[in-house]
Amino acid sequence: QVQLVESGGGLVQPGGSLRLSCAASGSILSIYTMGWYRQAPGKQRELVATITNIGSTNYEDSLKGRFTISRDNAKNTVSLQMNSLKPEDTAVYYCYANIESGMGSVVRLRNYWGQGTQVTVSS
Repeated sequence: QVQLVESGGGLVQPGGSLRLSCAASGSILSIYTMGWYRQAPGKQRELVATITNIGSTNYEDSLKGRFTISRDNAKNTVSLQMNSLKPEDTAVYYCYANIESGMGSVVRLRNYWGQGTQVTVSS
């Protein structure tokens, strides 16, 4: 069983910073793309940023320059540094990972999601 556990959400004032972290655990063989998505109330889930296992990154255009994604392959973690936060960044942030897992001859490749962490930007 594979799990993604997020941490680091909370309440921050406009202009402030937060760092989200996500750790993958379980019978992991390889982790390919990892990333973050977010969902604001009444809106669809949207891409924030992704990072491949060799460090290639992709960001939602409007977030470039304020958000930075990184990962530690040795620790199976992905992080999102969020700076200059705005009220419109308020959302539940979800960690995502494309993981090959299994034991012995039973191997599967699938996408996993964390439970989500609330980020609220308000004065």
